[in-house]
Amino acid sequence: MEKIIGLIDAPFTPFYENGDVNYEPIEAYAKMLQKNGLQGVFINGSSGEGYMLTEKERMKLAERWMAVVPKNFKVIVHVGSCCVKSSQILAEHAQKIGAWGIGAMAPPFPKIGRIEELVKYIEEIATGAPTLPFYYYHIPAFNGAFLPMIKLLEEVDGRIPNFAGIKYTFESLYEYNQCRLYKNGKYDMLHGQDETILPCLAMGGAQGGIGGTTNYNGKELVGIIEAWKNGNLDLARERQNFAQKVINIICHFRGNIVGGKRIMKLIGLDLGKNRTPFQNMTDEEEIKMKTELEAINFFKRCNKF
Repeated sequence: MEKIIGLIDAPFTPFYENGDVNYEPIEAYAKMLQKNGLQGVFINGSSGEGYMLTEKERMKLAERWMAVVPKNFKVIVHVGSCCVKSSQILAEHAQKIGAWGIGAMAPPFPKIGRIEELVKYIEEIATGAPTLPFYYYHIPAFNGAFLPMIKLLEEVDGRIPNFAGIKYTFESLYEYNQCRLYKNGKYDMLHGQDETILPCLAMGGAQGGIGGTTNYNGKELVGIIEAWKNGNLDLARERQNFAQKVINIICHFRGNIVGGKRIMKLIGLDLGKNRTPFQNMTDEEEIKMKTELEAINFFKRCNKF
């Protein structure tokens, strides 16, 4: 299977004030991401509040992204659900509309505690779109699925033909690298933590990744990879450290899904508020966050329209 080179963005879902999905900004959103060096999108995931959308909304969002993305811009659709039958329907739909790939994290309920349970879940979803590459989204902080990913690769190998790899959003750089080395790099290991891109490049094999802060800081994150490829380690370090400063700030404001989404408004693309039960930022918090971002010169370095 084709392996992803470069960074894929995990976009936010735009909402109107009443909480309905707003599909209008997506075309401008896609063009902005491409302009800043992103290679595609992983929609309806955690950043996109996917579990808080209806099946119909998720399908319509996928259709809208497919209709407006620039040429050669990859669309991967997150189809994970607490109902595996819903996931199969979403996977079938993604294949029907011509998406590049699909992915799913382990469900938040019921919690998966064994590799065999996870493999069966993945297998049933992947059969819904047999011609599309399937990526498992490993983010145990969200669903409690703290399972060994090498064991997952061993169990899916030869059993799930369209299993492409893992979006790895966890802190163990050792495990990430061991998965990358499995059978001489058989599976695509997409780096999922924007704060540690450089260490994974330094281990010698990271090729692609999926990020959340790429929404507004993608230009700098892409720049880390560019500086590394050009042999400019000092610049790569400076950009990685800057990315961590940005992440430190959003952590003051309930993280990327809440604080990061409000940054989009500050850079010129208002995507609305988050859906209940997220606690949205107040206007006072927005002013404070803007001040903190200005202090690190963020608005001169962030994504541009």
